[in-house]
Amino acid sequence: MKSYILLAVILLASLFPSCKPSINDACEEETFSFAFMTDIHVQPERNAIEGFRAAIAEANALKPDFVITGGDLIFDALGVSYERADSLYNIYMEESKAFKMPVYNTMGNHEVFGIYEKSGVDPSDPNYRYGMYRSRLGDDYYSFDHGDWHFMVLKSVQETEDRHYYGKIDEEQMEWIRKDLLDVDPRTPIVISTHIPFITVYTQILYNDYAPNFHGLVVENAREVLDLFMGHNLKIVLQGHLHYLEDIDVYGTHFITGGAVSGHWWSGPYEKIEEGFLMIHVNGEDFCWEYVDYGWEAE
Repeated sequence: MKSYILLAVILLASLFPSCKPSINDACEEETFSFAFMTDIHVQPERNAIEGFRAAIAEANALKPDFVITGGDLIFDALGVSYERADSLYNIYMEESKAFKMPVYNTMGNHEVFGIYEKSGVDPSDPNYRYGMYRSRLGDDYYSFDHGDWHFMVLKSVQETEDRHYYGKIDEEQMEWIRKDLLDVDPRTPIVISTHIPFITVYTQILYNDYAPNFHGLVVENAREVLDLFMGHNLKIVLQGHLHYLEDIDVYGTHFITGGAVSGHWWSGPYEKIEEGFLMIHVNGEDFCWEYVDYGWEAE
């Protein structure tokens, strides 16, 4: 039986070239491919719209079957007025029309509307917290199938009592996961998309800190969530939030944190990781991935 103890093979961005296999070289004749584009942070400032357009153009040129966004689509709805948040959502929705393939969105912390008190938004506002996202982009957690693979998009952002955010999968989603898995053959490869990571070595590598579970940095009940997948074929957990690039192999499940489309929030690379996104190539039950630098440079 699988146990999600952190005994991992860690592949770090600084140690490998831009394209490498995560399991084997069996992806030369792929069944399908998809892009994972996280931490876009679109905004009218910093030439972010032009950068997002460049990323979309590169994705269209690569022709994945679909795109999964990893959250933090906009910058930022947490502590701003309705007018500002609404304008950011409108920019994202309008620019996303340029994708030539289906797009499956994941909610990030920066899509959560008005929970910071400085926003002046009352919790009774129907747009508060998840309301604005839902009214514009649809469900904040859901699943879909492509080929013989099953995809689950989770909402990993919750609100604290003092109106901040932290990483957790709530009990409502836990119950939904249990029910969703009842209809999934145990042999079916499964992919999870979560904005806030389940497992990361980010702080150990960058800060020499061996206690990575900082409030808001990881999903605090990740172990309980992963336990729900015991007996199932969980192949990939796609993660965002950190603007970092890593691949952690835990007994055959790859926890891949994608570098940010926005890099260092549209001001250049972040920790030497260029602005980019993941391309995942699937061949049967195997996959390989590459990190795509789409060529945008900060001015």
